[in-house]
Amino acid sequence: MKKIVIVSDTHIPNRAKKLPQPLVEACDGADFIIHAGDWQILDVYHELSAYAETDGVAGNVDPWDIVDRFGRKKIFTFGDLKIGVVHGDGIRKTTEQRALESFSGEDVDIIVFGHSHQPLMRETDGLTLFNPGSPTDKRREPQYSFGLLEIDDTWQLKHVFFDKED
Repeated sequence: MKKIVIVSDTHIPNRAKKLPQPLVEACDGADFIIHAGDWQILDVYHELSAYAETDGVAGNVDPWDIVDRFGRKKIFTFGDLKIGVVHGDGIRKTTEQRALESFSGEDVDIIVFGHSHQPLMRETDGLTLFNPGSPTDKRREPQYSFGLLEIDDTWQLKHVFFDKED
């Protein structure tokens, strides 16, 4: 089985000084980590990479070195499963609509996006839209969150919710 951690909007060091423990524990033992943007500093990539191969896209607050390294849109393939990743920022429409439009006409099974910090999992026309939320800046959400994707013969995607550590 392949275990993929999906995270977005870490906003380190502005919203947190370090990755929260529940996320770190999930990354330990992961096969791959997807970050959907707003890393803010490349150190987040280096820290996540210590646990598993890490890749993703840049968000709207990321500096040029992150944009340069990751770009703004990607498709990852794991066996038969295709995952489109985009941050989802822009003007007009909702974050969800912008993410969906980013992969219009492309063959993907899941679209991962961030930006709104609002956890979401919704199916539309056989396509799963997934926003992991934020592990460091929950805004108006009741809990912090990230995503976990497990791939075997089939795939299962879920949110992992947690409260701030004391």
